[in-house]
Amino acid sequence: MKLFFNMASPFVRKVRVFARETGLDKNIEEITTMVSPVQENPALAQANPLKKIPALTLDDGTTVFDSPVICEYLDSLHSGRKLFPATGPARWTALRLQATGDGILDAGVLCRYEMAVRPKEFQWAGWIAGQKTKWHGGLDLLEREAAALAGEPTIGGVTVACTLGWLDFRYGDDDWRKGRPKLAAWYEKFSARPSMKATMPQA
Repeated sequence: MKLFFNMASPFVRKVRVFARETGLDKNIEEITTMVSPVQENPALAQANPLKKIPALTLDDGTTVFDSPVICEYLDSLHSGRKLFPATGPARWTALRLQATGDGILDAGVLCRYEMAVRPKEFQWAGWIAGQKTKWHGGLDLLEREAAALAGEPTIGGVTVACTLGWLDFRYGDDDWRKGRPKLAAWYEKFSARPSMKATMPQA
């Protein structure tokens, strides 16, 4: 399998952490891929017509995307403990946590595009403030429900950890830890896992 990846992408990190947590990283060749919202990468476009990473090309040539689908596919390949609970409340808790983390990232990425890609004279302050309100609301939800992150990792915990790591990476001055002690304590412990240390984001 081949993974189109970039060290700065939190969605890619989610897949890379997941692969390490399930022992599948040895089966994946990682292909460094540059992406831009305004400039096409031809190799990526051929594999994924949506032109987004992560994208995982399987041995039969099929490409799987995006991060939730890739992670669930990887979970089907190993015989160990599944990070996607199969049924019941545990499954919906894990998926809800994943959706919360992904939603925070969606808002953060949109905000970053506005700040880093759009010319300064055209940047929309109201848009930036609105996206920050969304991700702050998601963080407040995670603080209230931090107990759901305890225990063995699930797709929910992996997603939330990669989300918090990316906020540190891109929005360190926003201080997501302020007023969220339970979430901060959980993240400090989770971020010490080898899978997290091996996948630190880089510009």
